[in-house]
Amino acid sequence: MSNNNEANKIAEFTAPGMNEESAKNTIATLDNRMVALLDLQLTLKHIHWNVVGANFIGVHEMLDPQVEVIRAMTDTIAERIATLGGVPVGTPKSIVDRRSWHDYSLGKGLVKDHLVALDKVYNGINGDHRSAIGKLSELDPVSEDMLISQLADLEQFQWFVRAHLESSTGKLSS
Repeated sequence: MSNNNEANKIAEFTAPGMNEESAKNTIATLDNRMVALLDLQLTLKHIHWNVVGANFIGVHEMLDPQVEVIRAMTDTIAERIATLGGVPVGTPKSIVDRRSWHDYSLGKGLVKDHLVALDKVYNGINGDHRSAIGKLSELDPVSEDMLISQLADLEQFQWFVRAHLESSTGKLSS
């Protein structure tokens, strides 16, 4: 397998029964999800440190458990990349260079403002996880299953965020 650049390095082996092309495509898909989750865990900590106003403590305390679960997800993805012969790269500059979205734009802000913005972040993360699951269904059922499990937690975390934004009639405030 070729070693064009750091993010695309692949060992001369992969999981038994998987061909080189499938491994390469699976690694690329997982790398995208790893970068997204690394970015998400940092964004969640940023919000945790900068959220203010009514219901501050509930939101502040809601975010740390999400960070811990997402850190574990990131580790699982990185280890799967390595298992398939890839090199998981998680340095700060490499994360910024490989992401395709804009940085989280709010600094210190009210609970509602941060939660509305975080709901949009989860829309992107969860939608992209679903797309990755679709790609992986053709490439690697083990990685597909891993992301399906993660998506269940990610969607629950988004529900936690939306519960703060939802009216009694089920409408989300924006």
